[in-house]
Amino acid sequence: MIEAFQNIFKIPELKKRVLFSLAMLAVYRVGCHIPTPGIDAQALSHFFKAAQGTLLGMFGMFSGGALEKLAVFALGIMPYISSSIIFQLLTVVVPAIEKLSKEGDAGRKKIIQYTRYGTIVLSVVQAFGISIGLEAMRGPAGELVVPNPGWSFRLMTVITLTAGTAFIMWLGEQMSEKGIGNGISLIIFAGIVARIPTAIGNSFRLIGTGELNVLVLILVCAVMFVVIAAVVFIERGQRRIPIHYAKRVVGLKTVGAQSSHLPLKVNMAGVIPPIFASSIIMFPATVGNFINVPWVQQVSKMLVPGRLVYDIFYVAFIIFFCYFYTAVTFNPVDVADNVKKQGGYVPGIRPGKETSDFLDAVLTKLTFAGAIYISAVCVLPSILIGKFNLPFYFGGTALLIAVGVGMDTLAQIEAHLITRSYEGFMKGVRIQGRR
Repeated sequence: MIEAFQNIFKIPELKKRVLFSLAMLAVYRVGCHIPTPGIDAQALSHFFKAAQGTLLGMFGMFSGGALEKLAVFALGIMPYISSSIIFQLLTVVVPAIEKLSKEGDAGRKKIIQYTRYGTIVLSVVQAFGISIGLEAMRGPAGELVVPNPGWSFRLMTVITLTAGTAFIMWLGEQMSEKGIGNGISLIIFAGIVARIPTAIGNSFRLIGTGELNVLVLILVCAVMFVVIAAVVFIERGQRRIPIHYAKRVVGLKTVGAQSSHLPLKVNMAGVIPPIFASSIIMFPATVGNFINVPWVQQVSKMLVPGRLVYDIFYVAFIIFFCYFYTAVTFNPVDVADNVKKQGGYVPGIRPGKETSDFLDAVLTKLTFAGAIYISAVCVLPSILIGKFNLPFYFGGTALLIAVGVGMDTLAQIEAHLITRSYEGFMKGVRIQGRR
């Protein structure tokens, strides 16, 4: 492993890409500490401490703590992710966008451009909503979070936060083009891992005060190691459907019989289900911070992490969105038709409808297994925080993203090393990403 990292700096191009990516991440982290004008930072910090377990807490996690300071990068990359998901879903619903997606590189660039426009629109809407919400917030002593509310503050906030998101989007694209790739994912990864030093410091502080037992912390660290290993194993898991191709004529040549496979991942939906599920189930808790109505407060208290009602709804929504998103992104009928057009078939299964039914049955079983796996990982934080009083949030969407991005990044670096005949990270083992 050490030799592999040393080999990175022996390849000029790879060294340049790695250093460029690190420099862009450093710029991103600096922007997470530059506050937006017109905010009482201390009052805002107290408010966010009470907002854990709400949408604000989740957005704060993705922004790397920038939202808690209302920094220029407070919106983070979430508007871009939301816009990407929207256009991915519209690809199935809107025929014009579906046609664009099938036009190759030109169509893909057009969809990316629409995604950028959607990001700006969502950023403006979210920034305006945040500015309105901030004017209604008060600190623990009743002081206003925004000392001078009004349209000047709202416009300043909208312009600042929208420009910050646009700049982050540009950073991600530059990292994908000139860095080691996966720029947007690396930005999310940096925001998540930025909280690790604080979590470690809080753990030692609680051990010093006797609030956290050393043996409990060691046990939890062992559980964390096992969970991360399980996530890596399952994220790489595939069900490979064998595909055989009969002899066929390609141009003036006759191609002999060939064998291949169709890989179906255990977790086809990725991290989309927990993001959607968290957004829906945390909405009442978020509303409860702004509306002082008894029944709203009661519902918001029930739907916070650690409560049984929250966990039940969370798991139910995750399972639903796993099936929904998989159905949107993978069409067994289209796959079966493409295999048939290429002269392929699944051994023992007739081409056409029987093949699509077979793929649908296999995918249904895999999706159920993937949904149970995602649910277990996402409910883990509630157990650790509620039962062991841990001062950090381990598991859930953050863990899935961090492990997945780490695997993808190592796979890309490994590919550069092997292409140039250098020793990789693991001898005799090929690191594979999520795709």
